[in-house]
Amino acid sequence: MFNNIPPITKNIIIINVIVYLVSNFLFKGLYNSLVGYYPFSPIFHSWQIITHMFMHAPIEEGGIGITHILFNMFTLFSFGPILEQTLGEKRYLILYFLSGIGSFFLFNLWNFVEVQQIVSGLESLHVNVSEIYSRVSLNTAEYLTFHAPTQEAQNLSDQLYTVLRSPMLGASGAIFGVVAAFATLYPDAKIGIMFIPVPMKVKYLLPIIVVISVYLGVSGNGGGIAHLAHVGGALVGWLLARSWKKHLYRFN
Repeated sequence: MFNNIPPITKNIIIINVIVYLVSNFLFKGLYNSLVGYYPFSPIFHSWQIITHMFMHAPIEEGGIGITHILFNMFTLFSFGPILEQTLGEKRYLILYFLSGIGSFFLFNLWNFVEVQQIVSGLESLHVNVSEIYSRVSLNTAEYLTFHAPTQEAQNLSDQLYTVLRSPMLGASGAIFGVVAAFATLYPDAKIGIMFIPVPMKVKYLLPIIVVISVYLGVSGNGGGIAHLAHVGGALVGWLLARSWKKHLYRFN
């Protein structure tokens, strides 16, 4: 069955699995280098815009780590081959990576808004923000206290430190772009999803998922999931597929 998967989808799955195994069992230090950090964090590197797409929750996190990569790869396996055959390898590859990049930038655009609000609050409380940025570079998991004059200042310092050191990782943003493109090109296709016993048309299901993701991402009730990254990927996938759809016969 795996041999019947088109080459781009197959190779993306293989690379994800290899990176997961290598980063979990051979070179665990890769996590800090390859996951995606906030672009203005001292520990951000430009290559993370791409490499974060191939990183998934560490295996030490138990079922979460395994489930993260398995769910993403199963979703890509379910939708990717059809799109690759429809769009062709070049456009499919563009779709995948631009969706992943779009997810990174939308997620961090929201981070930027949050950081500016936090920094403004800290400056009004006369806290040295540069001290927090300097400590982000320290390779430690220990709780760090800052020279904060009040509990409010301490809380804001903790929030800023957390944003600057919290990584973004996973292929979900790119895969949401694939799913959104599928929904755009095949809106009447019916798919099943967990907790919904009756198959739904993707043109109805995708908007529901996007709205829920926006709410969870903006409200801060995401449970550690980068929901706005999913929205960014879906937006790019929808835009690309909508643009290509009118000329589909040329490369079908």
